[in-house]
Amino acid sequence: MTSIEAIRSTIAPELDALNKRIAAALESSNDMMNQVIRGYLTHKGKQLRPMFVILTARIFDKINDNVIAAAASVEMLHNASLIHDDVIDDSGMRHGHETINRVWDNHIAVLVGDFFTSTALRQAVETRSLPIIDTLGRLGKLLSVGEMDQIYNARFHRLDEKAYFEIISHKTASLFVSCVEMGCYAVGVDDDRLDKMRRFAEMFGLCFQIKDDIFDYYDDSAVGKPTGNDLREGKVTLPLLYALTRANHPDREKMVELSRREQLDENEIATLIAYAKAAGGIEYAYATMNRLRDEAAAILATLPQGKETQVLLDIFDFVVAKNR
Repeated sequence: MTSIEAIRSTIAPELDALNKRIAAALESSNDMMNQVIRGYLTHKGKQLRPMFVILTARIFDKINDNVIAAAASVEMLHNASLIHDDVIDDSGMRHGHETINRVWDNHIAVLVGDFFTSTALRQAVETRSLPIIDTLGRLGKLLSVGEMDQIYNARFHRLDEKAYFEIISHKTASLFVSCVEMGCYAVGVDDDRLDKMRRFAEMFGLCFQIKDDIFDYYDDSAVGKPTGNDLREGKVTLPLLYALTRANHPDREKMVELSRREQLDENEIATLIAYAKAAGGIEYAYATMNRLRDEAAAILATLPQGKETQVLLDIFDFVVAKNR
């Protein structure tokens, strides 16, 4: 598996330009705001989303200023959603680092998240590209709808694989689809090549979320995240959804009833996790990811071949294989 560091090195100059642009755009007249943001930006994460913007643009043309501005806009909107999610979930840690709401407080975290959002919009406007601006606006809507769909399904116990894929398409895959749209629009691509990139990005985003959901079935001591967080919030994800459809499994009816309870204690969560594993839920989730990966690779093979298409496929393989 290609490491994420090796993948990032292929577009190191563009990522450097991206991060300089983000830091400059987020500078404000308020010293406290600047202090909070500078601390937050020291932990940039993998930056897969802006990488998708940059790599997509490079498949079809040279990088221009609009590519970097578009990449900055989607990265800042994504970070705004994470900052707000941490407030909603009362999370104190994200990827091994203290969250803004933990270090400061919820009030400041919400304001910083709002500042990221407005700055993301400003970056999109700087492209003077209506399709890029429209893409960012639609993305914000989809992210909100996806979260509300997830809350609805959790509260009303909608145990349905189709509903699950609709949710992760909105809340996760939409980000990657928006990234490739922006990359295409920034270099003037608006034809069947864009449609192919959309389908590739959709499959990648679905796999990205499925893999994250699989992690919830195992302890992650590296970030202090216990198993079963999704189930504590009433979220039934693909491994358990599949297991609950196993009509020939002797424990199925009991597990379906258990999964519909309003609140689960730790023993009940452990029971559902063990059932999902025993009934083949993890294997099914991996098989689904591998199928989507192969379909995505076939789509990518119809586009101009070069270093960028290989790197996109490397990122896909990295996500499917990664351990965290």
